[in-house]
Parts: sequence; structure tokens; C-alpha cells
Amino acid sequence: MTLLLLCFVIFLLMGMPIAFVIGIAGFAFFMGDPMLNFEVAVQRISEQSQSFTFLAVPFFIFAGNLMNVSGITDQLLSLARLLTRRMYGGTAQISVVMSTLMGGVSGSATADAAMETRILAPEMMKRGYTKGYICAVNCLTALITATIPPSLGLIIFGFVGEVSIGRLFAAGIIPGILMMIFLMATTTITSRIRKFDAPAVDAPKLTLREIIDNLKESIWALLFPIILIVGIRFGVFTPSESGAFAVVYALAVGKFVYKKLNWKNFKEALITTVKDNGAIMLIIAMSGPFSFAITWVKLPAVLSSFIFGITNQPQLLTLLMLGFLFVIGMFVDSNVSFLLLTPIFLPMIKSVGMDPVHFGVLMATIVTLGVMTPPIGSALYTVCGIIDCPPEEYTKESLPFLFAILLELSILVFFPKVVLFIPNMIFGVAAG
Repeated sequence: MTLLLLCFVIFLLMGMPIAFVIGIAGFAFFMGDPMLNFEVAVQRISEQSQSFTFLAVPFFIFAGNLMNVSGITDQLLSLARLLTRRMYGGTAQISVVMSTLMGGVSGSATADAAMETRILAPEMMKRGYTKGYICAVNCLTALITATIPPSLGLIIFGFVGEVSIGRLFAAGIIPGILMMIFLMATTTITSRIRKFDAPAVDAPKLTLREIIDNLKESIWALLFPIILIVGIRFGVFTPSESGAFAVVYALAVGKFVYKKLNWKNFKEALITTVKDNGAIMLIIAMSGPFSFAITWVKLPAVLSSFIFGITNQPQLLTLLMLGFLFVIGMFVDSNVSFLLLTPIFLPMIKSVGMDPVHFGVLMATIVTLGVMTPPIGSALYTVCGIIDCPPEEYTKESLPFLFAILLELSILVFFPKVVLFIPNMIFGVAAG
């Protein structure tokens, strides 16, 4: 176990790609234990990707890339601009609304943050926003995509923990909307204080006719997560098949509704998808030996005994685990955290009677938040790199948004019915 953790920490600090960090650490563990056959490590790499459920991930990534090149993103941006034109910090508010609408399209917080920064940053700089504020609002509001279906984090959590992906999708809706409200309020308050982007006095009032006309163009994107949940609930398709449906849906809408999908941008989406899937699948495959090592040394039982020695009160236990996940998320890719830590924490939350769906939404939020925080958050450096913003300026400007997120997360911890209301309504109350 010492060799496993030592290799992991050393290679991580060296800046090695995370897939190779966990892969080499896993192999080192097998080489250092004479009781283990090295062939098992190779077999674990193959077995880790042999899951019918996990087929949803590459399909959803492809569907999201197709939607981004087929006009759906443009329609959502138009709707967001319309809804926020009379708000303080209107251009920043577009980012919050876009993240909520884009959750069902991109499924990736980092991709969403990067896209919105590229689109909105030039206009925000013209309107007097600081670089740190631009990066903070575009990056942290992308956290909404962590729970709005189809969240890739929820899919991986459901795949590893054998938790209903349909229930996870449904459970993410209210937390996503609630986070949108908290972040829009934070944007309004900070924009008023900083005098960023006050609404024009002659800005026309929002009319019902404008909203209806815009919804007619955007409805195909807005219906997407609803169709997924309804389709899974009534057995039209399984969670795995829902990914394939998403691809067909994106192709049909892009080609026949918005008529912007052609061979050129189809190939662009396909190439991007191959790169994205290659990176994710390499991480998943390499986590096989590492996950086996964690189980072999009985780390879940050891950690469980340690935490239960502190408290067995469900809410305090949850806060301890979320704190641990937040710290880990600062250093480790969110997908890796789901793969390695779900098997550790899931038995613990079940032992105190907590619903795994509730914990899955909390874990998706806090783990994804880690990629937006120093010292090595991938989303943080992605958005800062786009407009050449110093990370320390981003960190300073992000504090009000971080406070709002933690406040919203606290509500979800202590009021689980907020998370479980929709899944219990659609799928019924889970047994046990």
C-alpha cells in the first residue's frame, strides 16, 4: 500500500498525465506484492472497460459535440441573452443561464466553461469586467452541468456504484436549478457592488411573445434532458441506449431542424469526440489495477472505521466525506475520483441509511468543484489560459461564487428531499 500511494503522489507532483499516474501506481503495487499475479493487473485493465452501462459515456460525448456544431448552442445563447437583458451584470448572467441550459448538451463542466469563456469574454471585457471576474463567473457557473442531465459524472457514479442512472438524472434537476438561482443572485450582488454592466435604462421589457418566439427555436435543446428521463422511466431505452438515442437526436435536430449540420462540422465533432473519449477511456482502463489494489488492502474498511470513529451522525459523516472529496478534487481529475472513491464511500453512506442517489448528486457537485479550484484545477487553468488571466486574480474573484455554491450544497446535505423529490415522484421511493 505504501508503494501504491508513494508512486501516486510522486508522479502526480511531477505533472505526469493522470491516466499514467494511476496506471503506473497500480502496476507498482502488483510488482511489489509477491502474492499477486502480474497478469491480473493486465486483466483488470481490460475488465474495467467491459461494461454495457458505460457505453452511454462515449455516446453522450459525441451527442454533445454534435449539438455544439449544429446550431443548438447558438439558439440557447440567444435565449439566455433575451432572459438576462434587464439584469445587473447581464452579460455575466448569460453565463449562468447558458450553463443551466447547456447541462443537457455538453455534460462536461470544463467544456462548458471553456466554450462560454471564448464566446462571452470579449464582450465582457468591453463592458468593463475584470479578467478575474470573467474567468470566475464562466468557470464556476459551469458547475451547474455537474448535475443537470446528462451529467457524465452521474453516469460514472451510477456505473461504478450500480446506482440507477435514471434516478440520478432526475435527482440532478432541482439541485441544478437551485444552483442557478444562487449564482444569479451572487452575480447580481457582485455586479451592483462593482458597478459591472448595469442594465440600459432604455432596455425593452421582456414580453411573453418574445419568450414564446425564442422558445420555439430553442425547444429542441430544452426537451433533450426531459426526453432522456421520460424514456428511461417508461422503458423506451436503457441508460446505455439513451446515449445512442442522444446521438440520433442530435443528428436529426442539426440536419433537419436547424439545418446547420454538414459533413465539415460532422467530421469536426467526430474528431473532437475521438480525442475526448480516448482520454477518458484511458483513465478508466488504467484505474482497473489501482481499484483492485484499494480493495485488496481493504482500504474502504480501514477508512470506514476511521471516519465512524469520529462520528456516525449521517449529516456530519456526509460533510466529512465531502470535505475529503473536495480536497482530493483539487489534485485529481473528477472522473478518476468517481472511479476510485465511489467504491470506498458508497458502503459507508448506505450503512447510515443515506440514499445513494442523494450522495451521488452531492459527490458530483463537490468533485467537479475541485477542477475549478487551485492548485491544479483543469477548468481553472483552461479558462485562465483563454484570456491570459493570472490564477491568483481568478481565485480572489471566485470567493463570492464559491461561498454561494457551498451554501447551496449545505441545503442539499441537510434537506435530502430537495434532491430526491423528482426521482421519487417519477420512479417511486427507492426500497431500503
